[in-house]
Amino acid sequence: MKKIILLNILFLNLIYSQQTPAPDQDKSVLIFGAVTHIGNGDTIKNSIIGFNNGVIDLVAPSDDNILTENIKKYDTIIDATNSHVYPGIIALNTNLGLVEIDAVRATVDDDDIGAYLPEIRSIVAYNAESKAVESMRPNGVLLAQIAPNGGIISGKSSVVQFDAWNWEDAVIEYDQGIHLNWPSPYTYGRWWLGEDRGLKANSNYNNQIKDLKDFFEKSRVNMSIEKSMNLKSIAMRPIFEGLTTVYLYADDEKEIVDGVTFLKGYGIDKIVIVGATGSKNQLNFIKKNNIPVVVKQPYRFPQSTDSDPMETFEIAKKMLDQGILVSIDPTGTTMARVSVRNLPFYAGSFSSFGIDKEIALSLITLNPAKILGIDKDYGTLEIGKSATLFISSGDALDIISNDVTHAFISGREISLETHQTRLWRRYSNKYSNSQK
Repeated sequence: MKKIILLNILFLNLIYSQQTPAPDQDKSVLIFGAVTHIGNGDTIKNSIIGFNNGVIDLVAPSDDNILTENIKKYDTIIDATNSHVYPGIIALNTNLGLVEIDAVRATVDDDDIGAYLPEIRSIVAYNAESKAVESMRPNGVLLAQIAPNGGIISGKSSVVQFDAWNWEDAVIEYDQGIHLNWPSPYTYGRWWLGEDRGLKANSNYNNQIKDLKDFFEKSRVNMSIEKSMNLKSIAMRPIFEGLTTVYLYADDEKEIVDGVTFLKGYGIDKIVIVGATGSKNQLNFIKKNNIPVVVKQPYRFPQSTDSDPMETFEIAKKMLDQGILVSIDPTGTTMARVSVRNLPFYAGSFSSFGIDKEIALSLITLNPAKILGIDKDYGTLEIGKSATLFISSGDALDIISNDVTHAFISGREISLETHQTRLWRRYSNKYSNSQK
């Protein structure tokens, strides 16, 4: 009886586990006839794209002569006429693979005990077989920054690709950033203590900044100690040496100015602001300091009672007009990681508010690649870059017409099968049979 139960468990695991990762590319691939969206604002109406050994070796406009000349050079030919080709979409600031079910504590590993945790590495907790991770691929989301949550300094994030056996296979860039949650200078009244619910000054703000300054000072001092064994100081060293990016979570303009000024005071220049909902009066300050911004997911509750529901779109447009590097935070909240799959549709919404559609695409392709420092290999479809791309029979930024038919990560054609597609077929069959 025990053997039967064990076999049943193994069988169920095989059914519901993630698709087996694709093997390394061993046959060259040529895609022709599609509209190619380069990812940097440019398009090629009738294109030809070739890649071999995981690297793009051909991107050009196509005609009969070019197609005839190149079609013999490639092993696999894909006719993508009337379809679209896009670079793999890159998601920033997600806890994908760190949490599976919020209500089951054993599957939650995106936070740890303590306020200052620069030594925490999110990548070692990343579950490459997460069903949430698997569900990203049918919408073209193929890479992500896996970030921790909580505390003042949450820990380190790494960049992964979404078709791997384990976290070691998934990694593209180890420990690329450290995440700093800047204290808020304001707070809401605690109604349960009889306080007015309105916004008021945070009386602990100065003390919180002092604690943060003390931590930075101690870290810098401990760094100078030869063979120091202080893990927190060792983890902070790359920040001071300019090797690691600081992701500064700041919404209010005072948070932004105070946070950037604080970090600049320690000689830290690699800064990315995450949030920036109240930044409209500080765009010149952000531009002057050459700081990229990851704006909040647009479909969320307004920050305050007088916030414009469209503020994210408007702020992003103003930032782009000023030449600020902008991308999109796809989650909005730490519990909304599955909404990352809608990232291309969020970008499509930005194109309805004065942003050119190809520029909107760059918010989730080239721009995040630049922010993560991986734009040498990812973010656009160019010769010499990784063949991480997908084909859609419709507009990838349109939720109605998007239909991904092929997806490749480093030239490997990956499975688009997920738990959701299995359920879709299951219930489609149920209702189609009931109508007969």
